[in-house]
Amino acid sequence: MKMLYGAYFAISGGLFVSLFPAFWTYTRITGKYRRHLEERLGVFPPEAVQCLTGRPRIWMHTASLGEVKVAASIVKALRRMMPGCSFIVSTVTEHGRKLARETFGEDIPVVYAPIDFVGSIRKALFTVRPDVMAFIETEIWPAWLFEAHRMGIKTALMNGRISVRSIGKYLKLRPFFRDVLRNLDVFSMIRAGDAERIKAMGADPQKIEINGNAKYDLLGATVDPGIESEMREILNLKTSDKVFVAGSTRNGEEAMVLDAYQKILKEFPETILIIAPRHIERIHAIKALVEKSGLGYQLWTDLDKEKAKRTEQVMIINAFGELFRIYSVGTIVFCGGSLVPLGGQNPLEPAAWGKAVFYGPSMENFMDAKSLLEANKAGLPISNPEMLAEKAVWFLGHPEELKAYGERGRAAVLKNKGAGEKHARVIMRLWESVANA
Repeated sequence: MKMLYGAYFAISGGLFVSLFPAFWTYTRITGKYRRHLEERLGVFPPEAVQCLTGRPRIWMHTASLGEVKVAASIVKALRRMMPGCSFIVSTVTEHGRKLARETFGEDIPVVYAPIDFVGSIRKALFTVRPDVMAFIETEIWPAWLFEAHRMGIKTALMNGRISVRSIGKYLKLRPFFRDVLRNLDVFSMIRAGDAERIKAMGADPQKIEINGNAKYDLLGATVDPGIESEMREILNLKTSDKVFVAGSTRNGEEAMVLDAYQKILKEFPETILIIAPRHIERIHAIKALVEKSGLGYQLWTDLDKEKAKRTEQVMIINAFGELFRIYSVGTIVFCGGSLVPLGGQNPLEPAAWGKAVFYGPSMENFMDAKSLLEANKAGLPISNPEMLAEKAVWFLGHPEELKAYGERGRAAVLKNKGAGEKHARVIMRLWESVANA
């Protein structure tokens, strides 16, 4: 191993050994993080492995919600191509684990990913013994990749994405990442820009492919008119109601959204605002902002109590995993993380519902989606809350033009399916190289 690589192993190992006793004591006293701690250490329950009877045995590693959706698209294609294969899925977050269990059901075991410490990784890999390890998007774990490569396991970065915002940090440690990336057999990237950035980090150009974004594949199939009807009933909405949905908002954006909303109300006073923050632990701060603005609000969870009806003009979504369904009732939609420099959120989710999508200048994490919408005259970039309000008012006053933007967006999403199958073929080739060796 090179010096930087060896230093990583020494530092990560030293930190694990020195901090684990205190962390273990903390989990015993507080109960926090206690659940599934064994899986983080690479000790998986026997039932998670006993069902892995088919070949090849494929381990899909995801971080959270978005990566789980990508994995689902690739798994669907692989099951069609190689009916005898078996899968295990790992996630980093609790929310990702919950979605993975809902997505894959009882057919595919779901575990927490082991921490990137040699002991945990070795234990997990020896237990699962995958033929192929597929890391989704930007899940680049040095110890994991090194140990998998050492054991002869084929490894791939699938739906690979390296953002414009993060590349600078990677390049500062280019010698280190060059060594890490040598352990990957293939880089199946989303777009040309991602391919260029992973190459700049030190990836072998001969191993790089461009296969599109598998997140697109399941969007069209998950749009169900029944969901919109359900959401309208829950939210007490008529089909004629104008609804402004601000999705995945980040700190600083709610104030901007409320400012834009106040301007919209002057022209369309019956418009309803739904705020769905990216992090629901910020709900108290958002409630304070709405109260300061003089507007009344209700929480999403309030509607569960005795089947309460929405009566206020502002709804705050304080539950995780509801946003995609909420988009179904939007008249206009703003994608958060984009008026602050945080790289944006996926604008194709509302576009799949046929909604015109507004987003700010910071969309570095979703440049492929942004380019797709704008190439089809379906995206609505804005630079500040004043422009958001101005454009929203204009489109609310021109519903046919608003509808046309939405229809073009949905058509663009549906037209760009098939990336999941392209990424799946990469995994199939890796397996064939093993089977035919």
